[in-house]
Amino acid sequence: MRTGQSKTKDMTQGPIVKELILFSLPLLLGNIFQQFYSTVDSIVVGNFVSAEALAAVTMTSVAVNTLVGLFVGMSTGASVVISQRFGAKDDAGLRKAVHTSLLATFILGLFMMTVGYAATPALLRIMQTPEDVFPLAQTYLRIYFLGIEGLMFYNMTSAVLRAVGDSRRPLYFLIVTSLLNVVLDLVFVLVFRQGVAGVACATVIAQFVSAALGMAVLMRSRENYGVRLRELKIDPASLYKIIYIGLPAGLQMAIISFSNVFVQGYINAFGSESAAGWGAYGRVDAFVMLPLQSIALAVTTFTGQNAGAGNVERIRQGVRKSILLGITLTYAICIAEFIAAPTIVSWFNSKPEVIHYGSLFIRLNCLFDGLCTSNQIHASALRGVGDAKAPMYIMIFSFVIFRQIYLFVCSHVTDSIVPISLGYPMGWIVCTLIMGVYYRRSHWERRIGKGIMAS
Repeated sequence: MRTGQSKTKDMTQGPIVKELILFSLPLLLGNIFQQFYSTVDSIVVGNFVSAEALAAVTMTSVAVNTLVGLFVGMSTGASVVISQRFGAKDDAGLRKAVHTSLLATFILGLFMMTVGYAATPALLRIMQTPEDVFPLAQTYLRIYFLGIEGLMFYNMTSAVLRAVGDSRRPLYFLIVTSLLNVVLDLVFVLVFRQGVAGVACATVIAQFVSAALGMAVLMRSRENYGVRLRELKIDPASLYKIIYIGLPAGLQMAIISFSNVFVQGYINAFGSESAAGWGAYGRVDAFVMLPLQSIALAVTTFTGQNAGAGNVERIRQGVRKSILLGITLTYAICIAEFIAAPTIVSWFNSKPEVIHYGSLFIRLNCLFDGLCTSNQIHASALRGVGDAKAPMYIMIFSFVIFRQIYLFVCSHVTDSIVPISLGYPMGWIVCTLIMGVYYRRSHWERRIGKGIMAS
């Protein structure tokens, strides 16, 4: 039952912008601290090890996202199902969805660990990893995959809490474990001289701590979403709904991430300094996009709860206001990013070549970052009402098929790295146009009337 001291948030009522901002702020802060994991790793190895170590640590995120993307999509599916049942006041269905999600996470984690470890050399070869970077990248990536269960359990426990409106406690977990990661990075690299292997171990340890904190909260909770070991079993109906919504999103993320392996390959062809500069850009851009990503996550929960309650007009208003909010925040950050690009890149590595490439990539791409607002929020809203396939098809076409054709053509008609580095924005433009048209013509509100969220 929902107690008077509940930490959940009912987003089916109250001022829309206020609800979205209050829910997004903890998500934003949490995402900032989560980015510290990879960013601190990059800064430590870039300054205290070498530019090759920086390239190794940063480029591996593309390979990680290829395999982990499938699970992230499944956690999105779980979040949608849980938020819909929470909004519909279906306590029994809510508990089944929560316990099914956690057990499925454990099983999928074992699979990801095995496949990721074995596939590491092949992924690095596909990325045309420079020979002076390959051994370091392989070491980092294999250690990371051995500890992948920690990352997956943190993401799933956080998805459960966010689905019922609690975005604060996942933030607290990240604050603690991000600070722990910083300390461990410095200890492993500066004291034990473990280099790339040290920052990988630090990240894995911190992620397991965050997973343990999330599970502790769920197991101690007396709310309707609290976890009990005796209830940990797969409910076929819940699993079907989670897969139905989450698999398209997961496949989309995995396929797009795999295509980014080839994007990384085009960049790596220009040398390890280019790869390091691209890695610095990636770390910086991840921070720039955090406000938008946090708003998009809030929209998924907002839409799921209001879909469960049948509030169609409230969903429409929420989407419109979220897009305006996302564009405003994204470009406010991009202005500062454009001006400070060389200084920011120098935090990662002081080699002039790395600073040149990193600044170039940042300044070219940040001009287009705001285009992601519309496609990300429209996709989140569509998933929130149960339409996960269309966003998958649109994003795969835009970010995989179109982008790879664009990069292939550019690489054969010019030797310049500039058009290659614009591969991401070209995909964003296409996706924004197609997603906007689909959202307006899909009649998504009919899904709510037909009771698609019923248990």
